[in-house]
Amino acid sequence: MRLFTALTETAPLEEIPTASELQKWLESLGEQAFHLAVRLLFALALLFLGTRLIKFLLNRFRHSKLYARMDTGLATFIASASKIGLYIVLILILLGVLGVETTSFLALFTSGGVAVALAFQGAVSNLAGGVMILLFHPFRVGDYIETTEIAGTVKEINVLYTVIVTPDNKRVTVPNGTLTNTAITDYSAETMRRVDIVFSAAYNSDLETVKTTILNVALAHEKVLKDPPPEARLKAQSASSLDFQLRAWCTPEDYWDVFYDINEGVKKAFDENGIVIPFPQMDIHVQP
Repeated sequence: MRLFTALTETAPLEEIPTASELQKWLESLGEQAFHLAVRLLFALALLFLGTRLIKFLLNRFRHSKLYARMDTGLATFIASASKIGLYIVLILILLGVLGVETTSFLALFTSGGVAVALAFQGAVSNLAGGVMILLFHPFRVGDYIETTEIAGTVKEINVLYTVIVTPDNKRVTVPNGTLTNTAITDYSAETMRRVDIVFSAAYNSDLETVKTTILNVALAHEKVLKDPPPEARLKAQSASSLDFQLRAWCTPEDYWDVFYDINEGVKKAFDENGIVIPFPQMDIHVQP
């Protein structure tokens, strides 16, 4: 009896929902769940169609005449940036379909912009670096470049990073911010590249004979340019040899062929002409 009295005092009978009110609440709950399920299904369908549409548009852009006429680095940069922008738009549309207030979301994003910028300052730096690379062209796609840490051929220039393939076929991803803050040597920027090779001969060798032999090998190579002409000069009188330096010009893509072929050709020519390639030696005089 006391328990019943306490329950009626804490929860008056008029505040207890009636059966009809409970039924209406359940019906409204079911209706809300139905609407939510419809929104989820519509959002999933929109996500599926949206991703397919983005891929279709990007593929059309990559196979368009405009893409073919554009600079390769600029084209890949625009494609990468467009992909990010289209996916952001798709996410905002999905949030609107699900009933999320995009205006409040954007306001929250804007108010937290400073914090986001601080958290992603590396990404922002790389984005700015990518823009600088495309504006000033310190290198282009297909160029062979060298930095203090890596050397290789530029494969792609994306929004945040640049892809470089090393001579031994390693794919290296370098942040754009790093490339804009370091010294870069571009071996493909000019139409010609000089091949410098040093050859050693014994001290008793005739200077003119050695220089003529080296020059004949260089001039006989089909990939060595005749203008400017190659030259061979005595570079130094080392401790055990006379050092001659060959300077020959070629196109950048022929550099290594010329370098290795001339090295092999000069060795054969020295052997045929009796020119001795010395090795370090020491004369010891014993006093009686």
